[in-house]
Amino acid sequence: MSLFNKIATALRGGATEVGEAIVDHQALRILDQEIRDADAQLLKSRDELASMMAKRKLADEKIAELQKQKSDYEGYAMQALEKGDDALATEVAQRIADIETQLTAEQETAQNYAAAETQLKAAVTKVQSNLKRLKQQVDTVKATEAVQKAQMAVASRAGGADTAMGNAMNSLERLKERQAARSAKMAASEALAGEGDSSLDAKLKQAGIMEGGHSANAVLARLKAKKSA
Repeated sequence: MSLFNKIATALRGGATEVGEAIVDHQALRILDQEIRDADAQLLKSRDELASMMAKRKLADEKIAELQKQKSDYEGYAMQALEKGDDALATEVAQRIADIETQLTAEQETAQNYAAAETQLKAAVTKVQSNLKRLKQQVDTVKATEAVQKAQMAVASRAGGADTAMGNAMNSLERLKERQAARSAKMAASEALAGEGDSSLDAKLKQAGIMEGGHSANAVLARLKAKKSA
């Protein structure tokens, strides 16, 4: 296979994959449209059935009318024969023959309408039944699709929540560490400040400036006072 043919084949394959991806993504929308198309065809078939039934009814009414005319003219012919008017009876007989010809044609038409009506009615009933089952299955598919999307959304949010929780825990630990370091620094500062004060107090006491000191001068004065006593 030449390079050009391979490229063309690859492009056709890519187009097929894109087309299939679009169809898969829009599956429910396509299915809904196909059902609407089927509903439209069913409605058209039902209209045709109604039209066929109306034509058959008109044909039956025409047959009934012709049969009545035939019966009436047969009575007229009998009366003409009873009166001995063969010419009139023959004329009436011709009218009866014409009526019978029309009657035969109308009966054939009515039979054709009846047969077509039966077939069309069976087809409409079958399509209605199939379409009903299809709609029920589509409802099930839609419900399943909704549930699966909800499950996927929950799973996705759960994964995001886990990530957010992990980030929050890390932030909390860093904050605790900063607070602990700050507390330690403050304690050290207070300790250093206390040590400075204690050292100064000791110096003051030793110099006899601050009460409670144990300086050498104070001790010597106490001893001299005791000796003199």
